[in-house]
Amino acid sequence: MIQRLVLVLLLTIGQNAFAQKRYDPGASDTEIRIGSTVPYSGPASDWGTIGRAHAAYFAKINAEGGIKGRMIKLISLDDGYNPARTVEQTRRLVEKDQVLLIFASIGSPTNAAVQKYLNKKKVPQLFLGVGDSKFGDHKRYPWTMGFQQSAYSEGRLAGKYLQLNYPNTKIGVIYVYDGWGKELLAGLKDALAGTASVKIVKEVSYNLEDPTVDSQVVSLYGTRADVLVNLAMPKAAAQIIRKTHYLGWKPVHFLNYAANSPGDTLRAAGFDKSIGLISVDNMKDPTDKQWERDAALNEWLAWMEQYYPAGDVTDTANVYGYNQAQLLVHVLRQCGDNLSRENVMRQAANIKNLQLPMMIPGVKFNTSATDYYPIEQVRFQRFDGERWVPFGDVNAP
Repeated sequence: MIQRLVLVLLLTIGQNAFAQKRYDPGASDTEIRIGSTVPYSGPASDWGTIGRAHAAYFAKINAEGGIKGRMIKLISLDDGYNPARTVEQTRRLVEKDQVLLIFASIGSPTNAAVQKYLNKKKVPQLFLGVGDSKFGDHKRYPWTMGFQQSAYSEGRLAGKYLQLNYPNTKIGVIYVYDGWGKELLAGLKDALAGTASVKIVKEVSYNLEDPTVDSQVVSLYGTRADVLVNLAMPKAAAQIIRKTHYLGWKPVHFLNYAANSPGDTLRAAGFDKSIGLISVDNMKDPTDKQWERDAALNEWLAWMEQYYPAGDVTDTANVYGYNQAQLLVHVLRQCGDNLSRENVMRQAANIKNLQLPMMIPGVKFNTSATDYYPIEQVRFQRFDGERWVPFGDVNAP
């Protein structure tokens, strides 16, 4: 009899221990506090809309009851795309605001400036708006995870595509002089290595603070290259498209993923001047007529109308932010009542074949303890003057 009572007591204690809630700073029975740094001002302010989309999506989740009754409190601070300000704002978020995690901060140089600090503090740095491979290096930075495909893999895919479809061509490249731009270029070069028939004849760079890139475009024009690879951020990418048009230069023009929004880059450049551009993507484009009757797109449009009416429905950056926020909500739900920082990272590294509604069919999120790259698939597309027209199959690097 005593043995039975002891056994029942032990089982009860074990069940209570299993069901016990676990919280780290930023989490409680009523709230999940997350932090982010976004360039709402400065040279990359075009991407400020991503942070506003995050806030709008979390407002929707909160209106629906939050995550197991916990409201998401997003503290999103402006860093002006200045690494020094990113350090200052991130320290404030961690040490003063006591956030559970840093979410979807934007920019390679800015995130790099706080990566070691956050890993030393063991604060998750999740689903960043970056493309550098180092933000998926699980061995060196186990508390850091990016979101999109790596810049290196995108560069390689572009190189393979050009090699296969445009043999015997000369390539000119313009890239932003930072870690992200250099990695795109490295992937491109590696894909073309050993190919005598397709070669880069000139590469030029620019700094983010440069007011114009016209001189760099004129320099490339002088080579009469058959292909122009545009590895610039949105503002400069639009200038490149316009200047190429005004010069009467008509190369095959590859535009990188981060700068291909119709509502941002292409509108600024001019839709008529953007005809024929080639790029890659993995999200549904709201301007693409093939999705007109798509339930997911209509749900996204309804969300925009209700929670972000000031947002531009032609700007795919708002789809990007929506997808990032959905992914974080998925991870937080997987955490259950264990909202420790350790468990947040464990669940972020345990995403299996997740298809988010606003990603194109076939593109799925997968992570593991040794795979910190949630997305690794894209599809090629060509701009027809009104919208991006996809072609070919979903590709992986």
